[in-house]
Amino acid sequence: MVNASTVTLDQGATHIGAAPTLFPDAGTIIDVQENRFPIRLGVENRRIRDLFHNATRSQWNPATDIDWDQLHPEQYTDEQRRAARMYWSRRAWGEYGAISESPALQIRFCHEHCPPDMALFFAIRSQEESRHAEVCFRMAEALGGYYDQPAAVAFQGSVASHGIRKVALDPAISLEGTIAALVCAAEEIAFDVFRHLSEITVNPVARQVVKAILRDEVRHCAFGWAFLQQRMPQMTAAEKDVVRQAVINMMEKVELNGYHSSWLAPASPSSTDEMLVDQITNQAGLGATTETLERPVFLKSIASMRQRMGEEWGIEIPMFHHPKIDGPF
Repeated sequence: MVNASTVTLDQGATHIGAAPTLFPDAGTIIDVQENRFPIRLGVENRRIRDLFHNATRSQWNPATDIDWDQLHPEQYTDEQRRAARMYWSRRAWGEYGAISESPALQIRFCHEHCPPDMALFFAIRSQEESRHAEVCFRMAEALGGYYDQPAAVAFQGSVASHGIRKVALDPAISLEGTIAALVCAAEEIAFDVFRHLSEITVNPVARQVVKAILRDEVRHCAFGWAFLQQRMPQMTAAEKDVVRQAVINMMEKVELNGYHSSWLAPASPSSTDEMLVDQITNQAGLGATTETLERPVFLKSIASMRQRMGEEWGIEIPMFHHPKIDGPF
């Protein structure tokens, strides 16, 4: 499994690839005595409770609900299988991080006495992220074998964890900022890219896997907006600015560093190799997309996120810059 770099979202600094030092004495919420009794089980956020019930009715099994016999790996060249193995392995690495961030956020929900609907939903989310990792692992295995790390160690800084599990336990970083950055920014982009993949992936098994994950991600994204819709009216201008900065940090230090899209990673021989992996996998119809195809999807997703945060939250997200994209976006 890939070694996890750490990205800390805060108001003024982001640390990539090293343990955070901005709050050396803050400890974590685990160090703070708390009392979660009496336990509340009533409905306090109807939208999130409905998402929980929808999730319980929409469970699927990666081993039995995917028609693996239709993959036919023998139809592809060694080069195509090798590239697809790396692509699906890379997808699994990202899902591993999501598995660990869910229980960390569960602890934070309890610490802050959040609506019980949130903890219920995240209990199911943990299962969903686990099966996403499993189905990606199974795809890599079916194509010839799973890779447990990038071919080039230098690429780990782009594809490793965004560090949410550490941020979730940091009392100096607001839960609202964490959810906005993780869900309403990063997961919204991932959802839009997955929807794009569902439209262009040719192999029936790869397409089935993408669509199965996509159905879960719809709920994951809806959770973030439902939570913040309830919280934003109660927040001060200063608290909203923390949310704004968390989103900016997630975009600039994680997404634009190639976390979801290899073509956005800093230019290097390793990132070039990963882009070639995506290109070969895409051409074989086994998943993945290319810079040319994904760029308009990515830009549209950011524009949509910026508009929605402005209209619903009154938060202005600035334009971003990246050396591979002409002009601000």
